[in-house]
Amino acid sequence: QVQLVESGGGLVQAGGSLRLSCEASGRTFSNYAMGWFRQAPGKEREFVAASSWTGRNTRYADSVKGRFTISRDNAKNTVYLQMNSLKPEDTAVYSCAADLWGQGSENIPTYDYWGQGTQVTVSS
Repeated sequence: QVQLVESGGGLVQAGGSLRLSCEASGRTFSNYAMGWFRQAPGKEREFVAASSWTGRNTRYADSVKGRFTISRDNAKNTVYLQMNSLKPEDTAVYSCAADLWGQGSENIPTYDYWGQGTQVTVSS
């Protein structure tokens, strides 16, 4: 089992920045690809960003490319999502997920473990 706990969400004005963190426990973090997903009210969960288990490969949704950056610190068992130039349409609950030996997929069923999520609200 892998436990994932997100933090760093909050309320920010459009154009601002937030950094989300996801701390993992329970298994060897460095063996897992990590993904960030989000779900806005009334919408389906969607892919945001992912890092392969090696950390060498990253992938982003087109809607966040150039604004968001995913990174990982294996020594701290933590994956981050730096979000810059935030827009009201980025408002959602952001969740991290873990995929053993993964390459950083954007497919939700690929991921084995999920956190509870953290709310991000961007005001206009």
